[in-house]
Amino acid sequence: MIVLVGELTKGDHSDRRSGEVGKLVITGGARLHGTIRSSGSKNSTLAIMAGALLGKGETILRNVPQIGDVRTMMDMLRALGVHCEEVSRGVVRIDATEIGTTEAPYELVKRMRASFSVLGPILARKGYAKVAMPGGCDIGARPIDLHVKGMQALGALVNIEHGYVEAEGDSLHGAQVYFNLPSAGATQHIMTTACLVEGTTIISNAAMEPEVVELANMLRQMGARIHGAGTPTVRIEGVKELHGTDYTIVADRMEAGTFAVAATITRGDVTIEDVRPEHIEPFVLKLREVGAVVDMYDNAMRVRCNARPMATDIMTMPHPGFPTDLQQPFAAMLSIAEGVSVVTENVYER
Repeated sequence: MIVLVGELTKGDHSDRRSGEVGKLVITGGARLHGTIRSSGSKNSTLAIMAGALLGKGETILRNVPQIGDVRTMMDMLRALGVHCEEVSRGVVRIDATEIGTTEAPYELVKRMRASFSVLGPILARKGYAKVAMPGGCDIGARPIDLHVKGMQALGALVNIEHGYVEAEGDSLHGAQVYFNLPSAGATQHIMTTACLVEGTTIISNAAMEPEVVELANMLRQMGARIHGAGTPTVRIEGVKELHGTDYTIVADRMEAGTFAVAATITRGDVTIEDVRPEHIEPFVLKLREVGAVVDMYDNAMRVRCNARPMATDIMTMPHPGFPTDLQQPFAAMLSIAEGVSVVTENVYER
């Protein structure tokens, strides 16, 4: 296991029922070494849980991360009248045969932006959905216009009023959807909606993130007809019904990258298991530029560093560029690097 460099302190600062910890006490100065396994991808899990609303029958999700956002999404599915439970650690069972209500609770959508992604699946299943405007992390404006325009292209009537988005459409149809900017969230949202829409939908300038590919893989297992996920053009041929499935969540590339940065900062030697090398290639190239030795294996990576990191420049871009979610830990590492580094954030303004 990885060497402990901090002490987890519970008490009044933690929620014992949810397992969330409100306070961390870190003792620094330790060199990290050992082996650690990446958790399941948060971004994949949230999109896949929303996608599970499309299927009638039981869906089993494995390697689900133990984090607050997942618990919020579970609460969201239950609030919609869907059966959702954690049957064992990292295994979640969802049965969306019946969707009891078409309105997503305001307090849950405001808590986490990803919960807005239930709009499309509910619309596709029930012909009507009402979801609050999304909240969540404050990293700048992330408008929902791409989501709305995509729904409208599919034939939905969308009304935004008093902090809610209402969408209705009993006769949705396939369409050509073009995004001015490649958005992972919008690509996933329109892709899930189009699965149950009559006709063929083509998404142009689609996001190519691995999480988009994982969602498409899961939906195909449920009976969807999706082609081109992971390329700029995604083609969805609508079907009448999807069924449940059993799917294992891919490892979290952002968590793996964070562990790799921690190993480099502390001049450590850490092996990270359950890593898809193709998912983090741009990040690994930059890590090598600062002086880290990175060995890539089929399903793991080893990161070693025995000197102060060297300066480099990074510029965040949609996949396959440098991921914006790894900009923050990388910037922390560059703050102790030798020389001047420039970090350019192109995805969010803060």
